[in-house]
Amino acid sequence: MTIAGYRIPPMFSLIFWAIVWEIVGRLGLVFLFPPLSHVVMELGQVLGSGQFLGAALLTLKCFFIGIGIAIAVGVPLGYLMGRSDTADKLLGIWVNLFVSAPLSALVPVIMILFGMGEATIIVTVVLFAVWIIALDTRAGVRDVSPSLLAMAQSFGATRWQTTTKIIFFAALPEILAGIRLGVIRGVKGVVIGQLLVSILGLGELFELYSRNFLMEEFWALTLIVFGFALGAAELIAILERKIDFYAGVRHG
Repeated sequence: MTIAGYRIPPMFSLIFWAIVWEIVGRLGLVFLFPPLSHVVMELGQVLGSGQFLGAALLTLKCFFIGIGIAIAVGVPLGYLMGRSDTADKLLGIWVNLFVSAPLSALVPVIMILFGMGEATIIVTVVLFAVWIIALDTRAGVRDVSPSLLAMAQSFGATRWQTTTKIIFFAALPEILAGIRLGVIRGVKGVVIGQLLVSILGLGELFELYSRNFLMEEFWALTLIVFGFALGAAELIAILERKIDFYAGVRHG
């Protein structure tokens, strides 16, 4: 970002809004926003409570199971769409529809099908994450250099060898990008699933804090969830950068 010809570090935006939050909280302009300093001080108490630890373990369990299923379904689905024009025409419209659709509206339907328990939360995570993973995988597969495929064919590679040793590694940057976005959307899905349907895990804590107007604890928990989502996405981004040379190979 550049202001008046001076380059402003990205961290400046975060610091600016943190200051605004602190000022608004100190002035008492909005009851729902306590001072950020109070929220930060509450972080340790929230993190150290037994109630949080139990809720976090349940939430993480549902999240990782859901993300695992989303990857196991989304990557093959994206590969199929990338390699087959027929499959792309049949499935592409639905995948794009679910990516842009307000999936929160489907959560009550999921509850009817799977009940008010962990299964509903897991399915919600899958629905939020799987479609973007499939789309990015499709883009990566579609963008594989024809020369790589021709080379594999000239050396007599089987379809399985071509898929696992050429296409997969060439498309890996886009696959990881899709997984990174899927992780972020999956965090949104696990929280929505717990809040709207199954008042479990961190969703139960959000409900408890908001119902009792414990806004410092509420925002501390929100920061923890945001921190987890950004941290997980950054770990995948680091992996993306480490294997980024595959993108050059793909286009070679």
